[in-house]
Amino acid sequence: MNGAESYYRATAPGECYAPLSGSHRARVCIIGAGFAGLATAMSLVEHGERDVALLEAESVGHGASGRNGGFVFGGYSLDEQALLATVGAEQGRRLYQLTLGAVDQIRRRITRYGIECDATHGGIYLANWFDDPRVLDERQRFMQEHLGVEWQRIARADFAERARSERYFGALYEENAFHFHPLKYAQGLARALHAGGVRLHEGSRATTIEARSNGGWRVATDAGEVLADEVVVCCGGYIERLYPALAGAILPIATYVMVTEPLGARMPQALATDAAIYDTRFAFDYYRPLRDSRMLWGGRISVRSRSPEDVARLLYADMLKVYPQLEGARVEYAWSGLMSYGRHKMPQLGKLPNGVWYGMGFGGHGVGPTSLAGDVLSAALMGELSKVEQFATWGLPTTGGPAGLLAAQLTYWYYELRDWMRQ
Repeated sequence: MNGAESYYRATAPGECYAPLSGSHRARVCIIGAGFAGLATAMSLVEHGERDVALLEAESVGHGASGRNGGFVFGGYSLDEQALLATVGAEQGRRLYQLTLGAVDQIRRRITRYGIECDATHGGIYLANWFDDPRVLDERQRFMQEHLGVEWQRIARADFAERARSERYFGALYEENAFHFHPLKYAQGLARALHAGGVRLHEGSRATTIEARSNGGWRVATDAGEVLADEVVVCCGGYIERLYPALAGAILPIATYVMVTEPLGARMPQALATDAAIYDTRFAFDYYRPLRDSRMLWGGRISVRSRSPEDVARLLYADMLKVYPQLEGARVEYAWSGLMSYGRHKMPQLGKLPNGVWYGMGFGGHGVGPTSLAGDVLSAALMGELSKVEQFATWGLPTTGGPAGLLAAQLTYWYYELRDWMRQ
């Protein structure tokens, strides 16, 4: 197996941005160069604000933004029924539509900034793992009646022709969705930001965020500082001890991904579509064909990361349950990464009482919502608060630290058992 951290990193080394050194001023300092931080900076630039410093502890896209499955579609980790039950039909529909707008925005930015990120506009299938047509019937009806979204129903035999697997019982097809190389997209945003005047610094872990006596903030790193009017924390599952008021409101949850060797002529034996696929279980498989004829396969949820060898072993077995015809295909890359979940499974967007802005909690369904977060936070930074106020319902409830992690693992095991019994 390849020793590189991930397939994404091996195929997108990216540019390097110098660490912060010395003292600098900025109107806005953003901490974290994942999708949320990059999108916030990009929305600011697109609205004329270029006095922005962006600090990244590692490298652009180091966390979940550069390790995920690469699915770009609507929705949040909180399912649509729960979303509408929480805030009502009108606001729930409006919030869901914002994520569809984010998908369109990502497409526009890929074109506008010439980002080569292997975007594949083949849609995404939700495949039914269970021999129960009501699973798809109810989902399709709900999406159409309550959210105005038309997902195409695909019969079992038709889907088996496209997915080349007898494991599923039909599917729903989301035509507007697509998939891409997430790290290349993150790096493309970074290049555009750098060209637009944003000061981007890698290897610049924020160690202190403190209010200044004369107003504004001081963000310190080991080798420098940024004196800013506003500060935005977009650190997700890698926030660690930077800011306890925020770190205590997320659970860093691991998920796993692997990539096979190039399959060449074997790929059509497994997939006769360029769409991405995920299934209807709580802890579902998600996978997609890559442009070099490899299969990317992800899944499982855990409170801990695993070695590449363990990830490869687990996911390879999962893949063969669906595609036994791929037995013998080598796994060349495998990795894990930490996502950030709020207890309520919605993005956490807002401002602490002391004035620190934050954008985090995108785990499980983050590509669209992180882009949306950039618009919401940039608007708030420029004085328009109506967008960010839409997310005030969920706030920052504590996740309970180690006890919360244990509860999350037990919940996962419960739903995994329930899915197993259901099938």
